[in-house]
Amino acid sequence: MDKVLVLGATGGIGGEVARQLAAGGWQVIALTRDVEKARRQSGDFIWVQGDAINRADVLAAASGCSVIVHGVNPPGYRRWAELVLPMIDNSIAAAIAEGATIVLPGTVYNYGPDAFPLVDEDAPQHPQTRKGAIRVEMERRLLDASQHGARVLIVRAGDFFGARAANSWFSQGLVKPGKPVGTVSYPGAPGVAHQWAYLPDVARTMVQLLERREGLPPFARFHLAGHVDADGTQMVEAIRRVVARRTGPQPRVGNFPWWLLKMAAPFVVTFRELQEMRYLWQTPLLLNNHRLLQTLGNEPHTPLDEAVEATLVGMGNLPLLHDPAQNGTNRIKAPTTR
Repeated sequence: MDKVLVLGATGGIGGEVARQLAAGGWQVIALTRDVEKARRQSGDFIWVQGDAINRADVLAAASGCSVIVHGVNPPGYRRWAELVLPMIDNSIAAAIAEGATIVLPGTVYNYGPDAFPLVDEDAPQHPQTRKGAIRVEMERRLLDASQHGARVLIVRAGDFFGARAANSWFSQGLVKPGKPVGTVSYPGAPGVAHQWAYLPDVARTMVQLLERREGLPPFARFHLAGHVDADGTQMVEAIRRVVARRTGPQPRVGNFPWWLLKMAAPFVVTFRELQEMRYLWQTPLLLNNHRLLQTLGNEPHTPLDEAVEATLVGMGNLPLLHDPAQNGTNRIKAPTTR
């Protein structure tokens, strides 16, 4: 049985990858600071007490693992400069010690306008933000690690959304979790394309690539197309369609309060960091998935309305919809491919 260490298994992408790996027969070791709380969340993993910032904890948890999923980030964008690089260094040390593959969920923060609008894996990385510079440095360290016994798999994607994607633009910008959706706020400029990635599709892509890891380069990078909102209206309209179908009234569309973020940025770290990323809503940036299609043949892809409905149910905006024919399970389907 393949054995994998997941850092960030209580979070969005880390948890989704862990669940899909466990369903595929992997033995999942999950590092967490609060084992009892984590066990209540999922009994499918072997939870181990520890912290990703503590190298000894990571090295011990990674013993015997052939894969390390580095799905951990400081919550709410806080303390990035202080924590992000030491945490990736710990994963690198463990991967080199075990001869393991590190899986990193990548972002578009690495790129500046010189790489826009259609970006492939080898595009120049000239970030405009502090978080982007940190991401570039993370990948530089991973490249070095791939030359010293570790293997690396990076999957870059657009903005995450999904039932458990708590720290996301969808859940922090477009709608308010836990409440009926009366208004959808959209942060983008009119007519500007934006790229979204549904967490189960991202995780399924990573799992399929891991199944082929021995045939991949030691430092492998792939881009996910996900859901491309070509003019900035399609995600909003999908939310409105789903809510109207489920509840009757259709939500109205409102403007995202960038002015409020600007005013509060000096006092609220999360608002300051969100403000820094505004350029990604004003300029089209699309990830080219040609390399992924060449490798997998297709990209896991859940239809937009299905993905939006599952997300809103998971966030508490819509009640869980049961189908007696399926023994009371949620009727939302598994991802298809394209």
